[in-house]
Amino acid sequence: MDALCGSKFWDSNLSVHTDNPDLTPCFQNSLLAWVPCIYLWAALPCYLFYLQRHNRGYIVLSHLSRLKTALGVLLWCVSWAELFYSFHGLVHGWAPAPISFVTPLLVGVTMLLATLLIQYERLRGVQSSGVLIIFWFLCVVCAIVPFRSKILAATAKNPCPEVSAGFLSRLSFWWFTKMAILGYRRPLEEQDLWSLKEDDCSQKVVNRLLEAWKKLQKQAVGHEAAAASGKKASGEDEVLLGGQPRSQQPSFLWALLATFGPSILISMCFKVVQDLLSFINPQLLSILIRFISNPTAPTWWGFLVAGLMFLCSMAQTLVLHQYFHCIFEMALRLRTAITGVIYRKALVITNSAKRESTVGEIVNLMSVDAQRFMDLAPFLNLVWSAPLQIILAIYFLWQNLGPSILAGVAFMVLLIPLNGAVAVKMRAFQVEQMKFKDSRIKLMSEILGGIKVLKLYAWEPSFLEKVEGIREDELRLLRKSAYLQAISTFTWVCTPFLVTLTTLGVYVSVDQNNVLDAEKAFVSVSLFNLLKIPLNMLPQLISNLIQTSVSLKRIQHFLSQDELDLQCVERKTITPGYAVTIDNGTFTWAPDLPPTLHSLDIQVPKGALVAVVGPVGCGKSSLVSALLGEMEKLEGTVCVKGSVAYVPQGAWIQNCTLQENILFGQALDPKRYQQALKTCALLADLEMLPGGDQTEIGEKGINLSGGQRQRVSLARAVYSEADLFLLDDPLSAVDSHVAKHIFDQVIGPEGVLAGKTRVLVTHSISFLPQMDFIIVLADGQVSEVGSYPALLQRNGSFANFLSNYAPDENEENMKDNRTALEDVEDQEVMLIEDTLSNHTDLTDNEPVMYEVQKQFMRQLSVMSSEGEGQGWPVPRRCLGSAGKEVHTAEAKASGALIQEEKAEMGTVKLSVFWDYAKAMGLYSTVAICLLYPGQSAASIGANVWLSAWTNEAMMESQQNNTSMRLGVYAALGILQGLLVMLSAITLTVGSVQAARFLHQALLHNKMRSPQSFFDTTPSGRILNRFSKDIYVIDEVLAPTILMLLNSFYNSVATLVVIVASTPLFTVVALPLAVFYVLVQRFYVATSRQLKRLESISRSPIYSHFSETVTGSSVIRAYGRSQDFKAISDAKVDANQRSCYPYIASNRWLGIRVEFVGNCVVLFAALFAVIGRNSLSPGLVGLSVSYALQITLTLNWMIRMMSDLESNIVAVERVKEYSKTETEAPWVVEGSRPPAGWPLQGEVEFRNYSVRYRPGLELVLKKLSLHVHGGEKVGIVGRTGAGKSSMTLCLFRILEAAEGEIRIDGLNVADIGLHDLRSQLTIIPQDPILFSASLRMNLDPFGYYSEEDLWRALELSHLHTFVSSQPAGLDFQCSEGGENLSVGQRQLVCLARALLRKSRILVLDEATAAIDLETDDFIQATIRTQFESCTVLTIAHRLNTIMDYTRVLVLDKGMIAEFDSPANLIAARGIFYGMARDAGLA
Repeated sequence: MDALCGSKFWDSNLSVHTDNPDLTPCFQNSLLAWVPCIYLWAALPCYLFYLQRHNRGYIVLSHLSRLKTALGVLLWCVSWAELFYSFHGLVHGWAPAPISFVTPLLVGVTMLLATLLIQYERLRGVQSSGVLIIFWFLCVVCAIVPFRSKILAATAKNPCPEVSAGFLSRLSFWWFTKMAILGYRRPLEEQDLWSLKEDDCSQKVVNRLLEAWKKLQKQAVGHEAAAASGKKASGEDEVLLGGQPRSQQPSFLWALLATFGPSILISMCFKVVQDLLSFINPQLLSILIRFISNPTAPTWWGFLVAGLMFLCSMAQTLVLHQYFHCIFEMALRLRTAITGVIYRKALVITNSAKRESTVGEIVNLMSVDAQRFMDLAPFLNLVWSAPLQIILAIYFLWQNLGPSILAGVAFMVLLIPLNGAVAVKMRAFQVEQMKFKDSRIKLMSEILGGIKVLKLYAWEPSFLEKVEGIREDELRLLRKSAYLQAISTFTWVCTPFLVTLTTLGVYVSVDQNNVLDAEKAFVSVSLFNLLKIPLNMLPQLISNLIQTSVSLKRIQHFLSQDELDLQCVERKTITPGYAVTIDNGTFTWAPDLPPTLHSLDIQVPKGALVAVVGPVGCGKSSLVSALLGEMEKLEGTVCVKGSVAYVPQGAWIQNCTLQENILFGQALDPKRYQQALKTCALLADLEMLPGGDQTEIGEKGINLSGGQRQRVSLARAVYSEADLFLLDDPLSAVDSHVAKHIFDQVIGPEGVLAGKTRVLVTHSISFLPQMDFIIVLADGQVSEVGSYPALLQRNGSFANFLSNYAPDENEENMKDNRTALEDVEDQEVMLIEDTLSNHTDLTDNEPVMYEVQKQFMRQLSVMSSEGEGQGWPVPRRCLGSAGKEVHTAEAKASGALIQEEKAEMGTVKLSVFWDYAKAMGLYSTVAICLLYPGQSAASIGANVWLSAWTNEAMMESQQNNTSMRLGVYAALGILQGLLVMLSAITLTVGSVQAARFLHQALLHNKMRSPQSFFDTTPSGRILNRFSKDIYVIDEVLAPTILMLLNSFYNSVATLVVIVASTPLFTVVALPLAVFYVLVQRFYVATSRQLKRLESISRSPIYSHFSETVTGSSVIRAYGRSQDFKAISDAKVDANQRSCYPYIASNRWLGIRVEFVGNCVVLFAALFAVIGRNSLSPGLVGLSVSYALQITLTLNWMIRMMSDLESNIVAVERVKEYSKTETEAPWVVEGSRPPAGWPLQGEVEFRNYSVRYRPGLELVLKKLSLHVHGGEKVGIVGRTGAGKSSMTLCLFRILEAAEGEIRIDGLNVADIGLHDLRSQLTIIPQDPILFSASLRMNLDPFGYYSEEDLWRALELSHLHTFVSSQPAGLDFQCSEGGENLSVGQRQLVCLARALLRKSRILVLDEATAAIDLETDDFIQATIRTQFESCTVLTIAHRLNTIMDYTRVLVLDKGMIAEFDSPANLIAARGIFYGMARDAGLA
């Protein structure tokens, strides 16, 4: 059925598990429509037979009978119309589903049958027919559901008013007014946005582009095949000629043109009309000046010209905005299509292709490169429109001034290469600066990720220096490009003037008879102004084209990458009785790498439980990937039978509710769901999560511990009810007792998956005896296969592996454990413990409830920081019932709440502008305020002088003292140019100064913020300050302010000139100004909110995309690619819903503002006509030519005002984070510890209490203990007992609430933080590396010699690994140390500790992620190398501390027991209980 409809036939989520049930379109179009038809055809033979036998004479044709027949025919026609519509779709390439042909055909034939039956019954004398009544009744009943669905669909949508708007409304964008008013009254929300038009929906747009692209790909493959066959034929000639045929790659550009060509053509028509209209006004101006010069002309001529000027301007405005609307709508579709195509490709690329580019780079294709196309769209038509405008302008100028204009044009043409060179240079600077910016953000993101490590090692100054170094380079480039920006501003402002000057100068100098009158001068000025725009746009067009061509290449390269071969795993045929077979399989991750797995022969019988074991890096995970078809198969066959569930090593968690993570797109079956939760030990966790299973999980599962993430991932597999389960080490991330529970309940012979085929990769030895058989891998090959007893007897590599790690694991011990675990209550406690034991960054914080709530709140704020547009709260999914809300409210009250991000609404405070002015420097600010009015005055002066000059010519009809006239005109113009240059340079220098000052304040404050700040603030939110907000301050604010000041003073100058020449204009000026301000207020309020909604809805697209890229193997394993495409499309559509009104708002504004401008033109001309007797032609020319420019400046001014309002917020946000409280000073000059301190390594806690943050309960209560120098002390206790807190206090990450800590008798609170932290050493629980060389990771300050470093590596068992790397110590660690295994990372941390070799070592033991071998290395090294040091170990595995001097047992923040291990076991207290559980007592 699904195939017939092309969609799902039954969806219980839509029809059963919902408050508002509905049936799927497929169900409605098929079964529901067929029921009446099936009934009638089934009843037909019997009924006809009955009618045949019973003839009661015919009934006369009545009106009712006629009506019935007509109705039947009508219904028949409707069905056939529907059928033809489907065929129409087929012809036009929409590919309707088969059901849309079948159903109309069947219904149509049935309606025809019913109509004929009506007549046949009449002839046989049947008065009232039961058969037909039931048929019509069924028709009505079955039509109710589709009817309801249609009503629901119509009411659910908030249709775009543009669709139903009339011609005039569309022309003037009046249909948008309602939203503008709504946005002014209150901030717009998501539900206020209109739904998308059919043609703008992702589904439709993406499919059109995909079809075009696939068509081109097929053609390219065809060409290649043809070329290959041709090559075979002409092989010998090839060799002789040495020719090499180029492989033909399909062009993505052609695909785009094929898809969006028609829209581009329509926009071209609008543009031609607009370009032609723009040249009419200068001609009308010349007629107007002639009219003023001719006192005898009838007055109505003047009024006619003024009216025509207004009409022509209005027509130009309307056409221009239709053009822009058309082009931006196309740009939106273009971006949607490219985004969708990239998303679909990312789901199928091979791993080698994925390896070429990081997730970030692939996301950039979608965010940056797709956006480039959108940015290019408005400039696209300039390719032909700019030359057209230039040719027209030159033609009209020639008519006016003759050949002299060539001088001006030559000057303009000479400026093009200058502008081009400036643009190219700026582009180069920008690329270089982007590199610096990227590396700065990357470094900052790592610093924020590893801030705790930086604090513990006292490494902040080294990293601070690195960031500031990069920042200095960045600012150096910024300053250079700022000077270039000033030069281009200078050319932009002065070109029209210099061109006018040269042209008029040449014109009057060439020939004494050339008289410069008002008509010639001002018509030329207005034509030069028209010429200025295309010439200035050309460099921008060229740079945009270059950028987009780079993006096009990148996207085309990505789309041409190899795709996973879906056929490499055979799913249909398999040897009977087996679930998985690999026959002589050799696999590699990439064609250019050596094979990871070779000559594998593996058979897994149906329902077997198989373990895959082997040392680190032997290819266990690769084997699982090979079964999933993720690796490239070089030879052999792989067969897998049935559906697959996959649990990866690093759990992949989506950013949605916990329940959605487990259901993973399947319908909810409560019984099966509860079973999955129970067996995966998740029930205890649900009680603690604020919203139960409706709790929203943050990105990458941020608010779950490692163990919880792994169990959710496992629950997803259990719920899926697949046939084959591939489990890649799911037990490593959970505590040992939970691992046992999961093995027994889920994976093992008695678990819920018993009877299914299970392939388990594991490091856990204790479960191996229960396996059906074990596959031992070594170096990518199967070294041994067999059952546990068989392998032990064989005495091969497996037996050695076991005897090393399980000397005392006898059967009895296992039985003991099993009985101990039967006690259910005990188990619950343990599970709760595991829930929190892996909150790596916050282990042991505060009582348990705070912990989870705090994590949850942090996650909520992560969601809000996602949508950090210019602030305002993000709509979020509600948590469910009122009880849950109360729960959250309690969490708020308890003080565990992460502060919601403050969001400024409405207008920005003046104090922010003042802050920015101060950051720029007051001298710069004052200079700017004086220079801008100066340049406007010079510009007005020059034009007034020109007007006076032309009037003189009118009087005397010949030219006098030309040189003096020209000289003054030139002097005034050049003065204006210099002032422009000066003001631009002052502004840019000031803005670079501000950028340096604001970033420095932010960075220094963040480096000194206490750890609690980072615990309560999502790193995304801090990083946003360093990336987005600093970028705005660096590159956006200054140009915006510059443009705003330019357009503001230009508008003022225009009004001054018009009012000076025709004082009557003041009467109109006021109402126009009021209208302008009103429109501006409406627009700014609405567009600001639309922009915010747009930025909020944009980040989910990219975060979902990066989530998809990281989880693509899981998505493919579960076969959910289609659903994810739909989710992505929905997110893109949600974003389009706010983009579209934003575009419309700009058009709405443009038309209204230009109407004001056009009125200015109208009244300037009208009042000139009215006062023609007292006005000279020069003044009229001056005032009208100024008026013709005002539309552009008014438009710019509003744009820049609203841009400045939304961008200045960046300053406010950066300031806010530069003023947060800081921790104690790093160095206290007056009290530095003596050199060589601490000599003994004595640690003493005196009556010590501490709390996490003010207002929370104490975590450690009145702790007093004394550790002698050189003692080894183990610290144990349940989760939340305060183990980690104690070590954090030692480093003063937490400051004392009362009491003190003394090290060698020195109170640690008296010295600087760095003096303290640099003298202690810690090996933290989660090993954090930075993406830098290994040397930098070991020794960021460069204190130690080469020999020291190698010696440390040797002692930490990394020597062989590092020396095998070509780069040696300069081996580059990738971000987070991803290119090292977890074990190796832990060893690097050990090497750091060995280098420091301080008297006190704190060891926060890593719980799980390590194989036993690495663990042994670390323990052995610590015993030998730190023999004389004081060692404090937070132990999770008791066997590591059984030989320590003393053990400290903490309970609820107090000392419960403190003595040697032997004494504690004898005392039978808490420690004894723990030792017994671990099988050590």
